[in-house]
Amino acid sequence: MRRLLASLIGAGALAGAVLIVATQRTEARDYGRLGATFPIAEPDLLATIESRLRAAQASGEMARVNAGFARRVEERVRRPAPVAGIGATEEARSWTFDPTVALERDIRDQKGNLIAAAGQRINPLDFVGLRQDIVFVDGDDPRQLDWATRRYPELKAKIVFVSGSPFEEMTARKRRFFFDQEGKLTNRFRIAHVPAVVSQAGRVLRVSEIVLPQGREG
Repeated sequence: MRRLLASLIGAGALAGAVLIVATQRTEARDYGRLGATFPIAEPDLLATIESRLRAAQASGEMARVNAGFARRVEERVRRPAPVAGIGATEEARSWTFDPTVALERDIRDQKGNLIAAAGQRINPLDFVGLRQDIVFVDGDDPRQLDWATRRYPELKAKIVFVSGSPFEEMTARKRRFFFDQEGKLTNRFRIAHVPAVVSQAGRVLRVSEIVLPQGREG
């Protein structure tokens, strides 16, 4: 890195010298002395950086910064930022979601044969079915989580958190959980309340926001 920076600095100095020479006339002139002159002193940038890094390392500051960064990353992985705008379901509602999309460009196989043309509408459910329901819950709400895990065995559904720590609950409940990172799934399905369930209904998906019954529900 030191050689690269040095070469860049040297190249910049050479380019500046060429520019100065190119803009000067060929004949020499004496303009006289216009003021006091001082030697040009450029600090060694690389030496300054290295000195500060050594000082930070010696004082333990670098280790503290690295440890703090690692701790923040781990906390964010274990407990992602909650999906904004998602609340608890107070009124049940249900709607269908059509996953059909229009292709933006031609799709061809390895030999160049046309598989599907641009503009053609494709429904993924015609080729791959939704094998498991998708259940969205607030992972910080024990009532929602209890309801989802009792009602939906792991083979029947994937439980997706919009808030909370899936890692902690995986340890406690001995099953896999997921997280809706940045709300991509809930935004796509237009889900605003949880618990919510997405299931296949023929060539469309059925999306339902569910009001939990009072008391324990098996």
